[in-house]
Amino acid sequence: MSKVFRASLILAVFFAADKALGLIRQVLIARQFGLTYNIDVFNAANNIPDLLSALISGGALGVAFIPVLSEYMEKKGHAQAWELFARIVNFAFLVTGALAVVVVIFADPIVRYVIAPGFPEPQKLLAIQLMRLDLIAIVIFSISGLVMAGLQANQHFLLPAMAPLFYNLGQIFGIMLLAPAVGGRTFGPLTLPTFGFGIHGLVYGVIIGAFLHLLIQVPGLIMFKFKWKPVIGLNDPGVRQVLALLGPRVLTMLFIQSYFVARDNLASRMGEGSVSALNYGWFIMQVPETLIGTAIAIVLLPTLSEFVARGDMESFKNTLNKGIRVLVALTIPVTVIVAVGLPQVVQVLGFDAAGTARVVLATRAYLLGLLGHSLLEIASRSFYARQDARTPLLAAAVMLVLFMICAIGYSSLWGFVGIALANVTAFTFEALLLLYLLNRKIPGVVNVWDSIPRVLAAALVGGVVVFGLQHWLPLPEMRRLIESVVGAATMGVAALVMLPLIWREVKLLIKL
Repeated sequence: MSKVFRASLILAVFFAADKALGLIRQVLIARQFGLTYNIDVFNAANNIPDLLSALISGGALGVAFIPVLSEYMEKKGHAQAWELFARIVNFAFLVTGALAVVVVIFADPIVRYVIAPGFPEPQKLLAIQLMRLDLIAIVIFSISGLVMAGLQANQHFLLPAMAPLFYNLGQIFGIMLLAPAVGGRTFGPLTLPTFGFGIHGLVYGVIIGAFLHLLIQVPGLIMFKFKWKPVIGLNDPGVRQVLALLGPRVLTMLFIQSYFVARDNLASRMGEGSVSALNYGWFIMQVPETLIGTAIAIVLLPTLSEFVARGDMESFKNTLNKGIRVLVALTIPVTVIVAVGLPQVVQVLGFDAAGTARVVLATRAYLLGLLGHSLLEIASRSFYARQDARTPLLAAAVMLVLFMICAIGYSSLWGFVGIALANVTAFTFEALLLLYLLNRKIPGVVNVWDSIPRVLAAALVGGVVVFGLQHWLPLPEMRRLIESVVGAATMGVAALVMLPLIWREVKLLIKL
């Protein structure tokens, strides 16, 4: 197995575990709060803190940081690379703290006029409280997200892959013990107290999870002999190089994260449960997108950055082409399999028939963009590996404008589902635009046409198999949890059946 495949496999395994815990978390939230305004408020209140996290820590700064840190390690050694790392971490922490204070001061108008203008007054007040609390976690993430980037630049992926698991465990602790009414919850022979914090308990769990997210990665810093220094030095050449990439990347992430703000702004006007239905749909689509697109793209970024630093553009092209082929071969069949088998699996959330139908509709709409989102992961990172942050910025600006136009038009026709379809249109267009521009710079990098017939055949076979297993097998009436497990199992069987049709692309991944 190649180094890239091994690292991708490690990430995929831990991302799968993370998504499994995330699913447990979502099921617990659904059963505790239902598809109600309380959980709508929780989801909407996270938007601005999530925006800060994406801009300052693992999102914007992390992706802008890895190519420069990889170059330092390649040309100047680990000592200077870690000194640059310390400067960037200190800078990010101070900037995040300052922005968090600003958001705390202006939380009221942000919620009323930007995040959720359609919420009733009590829900607006609750959203303000939850947003302010959530900023504590974001300050922690300003360090933790960069630690992930630093370890990944060292080609160490294990602890960064484990960190989201601990973040989910913190949130599950909040749901299980902090949110329920005062009393006790029994786990076999053990009874633990519950604290009755309600929806606030979810945010306390987020804060605990953020601390655990950082703590689990500290041994990695020790292993690679990182020593913290109280320095920033904005005139340092390495810091200036990172900031030169960071400016466009921040704006790019601002455009991308603005989608979530705009989505919830529109959905808040469409009745109780609309925000949450879109959040659940997005979460379910993100499971295969993370396991396939994000895992491969994260691992490829340091490798592509090393090829650029060495001037080996032929290896850059070949590696990137293989990565694109793998994404196309995996995401199209998975889209069909999940879309067909979804209704049985969503039963685990415990909603009534109407709530389940809304989540299924939102998820199927988002799944149409699985390929586009996965390609966007690798396409944008390809430009950052070349230390070109302006092209992804322009593409993200086009995406946001296109989303706003489509969201307003689609939602007037199809309600909250139109918002998900607008996401598919805008993000897929952004991915295709970046790949077109990349192919102009490096001809042949996006040549995948000979894979398409096998991919479509695999998608057809997978869809037929999962449909047949779920509808033609004589299964008795079952509890929702068992029914969901059986539904997921049928998807797994369908994936195995269609795998031989795309085995050529799977071998590319193994040798990537």
